[in-house]
Amino acid sequence: MTPHLIKPDSSSTVRMQVTPESAGWTYLSFAIISLEAGETHTALLADAETAVVPLEGSGSVRVGDLEDKLTRSSVFDAMPRVGYAPPGAEVSVTAVDGSFEFAIGSAPAEGMYPARIIEPADMKSEVRGGGAALRQVNHVLAPPIDAERLILYEVYVPRGSWSGWPPHCHDGFDGSPYLEEVYYFRHQPDTGFAMHRNWRIDEEFDETLLAGDRDCALVTKGFHSTAASPGSHMFFLNYLAGELVDGERVTPPCFHQDHTWIEDDWDAFGWELPRVSP
Repeated sequence: MTPHLIKPDSSSTVRMQVTPESAGWTYLSFAIISLEAGETHTALLADAETAVVPLEGSGSVRVGDLEDKLTRSSVFDAMPRVGYAPPGAEVSVTAVDGSFEFAIGSAPAEGMYPARIIEPADMKSEVRGGGAALRQVNHVLAPPIDAERLILYEVYVPRGSWSGWPPHCHDGFDGSPYLEEVYYFRHQPDTGFAMHRNWRIDEEFDETLLAGDRDCALVTKGFHSTAASPGSHMFFLNYLAGELVDGERVTPPCFHQDHTWIEDDWDAFGWELPRVSP
């Protein structure tokens, strides 16, 4: 098992946890928490901003002095309301009306922005790519939404399709910004899986991660791209953080030049089947 593929622990309230120490990086922390009705999870970070993303169920969420309810029936049915807390503001989450599962992540910050609930209407949503790489990308805590280092996306990929194409990297290669990233997966139906590849072209590093439902892939370096198995639609939640701060978070990654040609015509070289005959 590669250390860059994280499996959930269904016996624990903390289903999974990624820290700078465990991942071998500098900025990003990430966890999946599952609470039963009445249970509470709290966090207080003096030097980091925190974002809470509901995945399933209902929870009462307090970020600093602001309290609200986050509810989501499924990641496949609705966009989330996201709780944001600046450094020094306590985050408290209590499950109500049954169980509540959510993602929580943080990154170093100084306190530029206040605690708040970010509404779906404030989130940019776009359809990217084409052909077998058509997907929906929602900026759930990404420009134009303000934060210091955190960048969050939710991505929907039809069964048998690709995301992150052309492949891209953000590890400093060829002048790209340095960003650490997690991919948290859900599949519909949940028997599906993703094939996620991280690789460099200037050193001996190449890994392919087989990510099932509720698994998490780490992007520590390299170009990366992800494919959904033909029998299940794919959702993933990205938390990113790194050297980009505030308005710099719009800085694009570096794209693999062998594959950028497809952006000119996503249907180029398409085949009609059968291709050959006896």
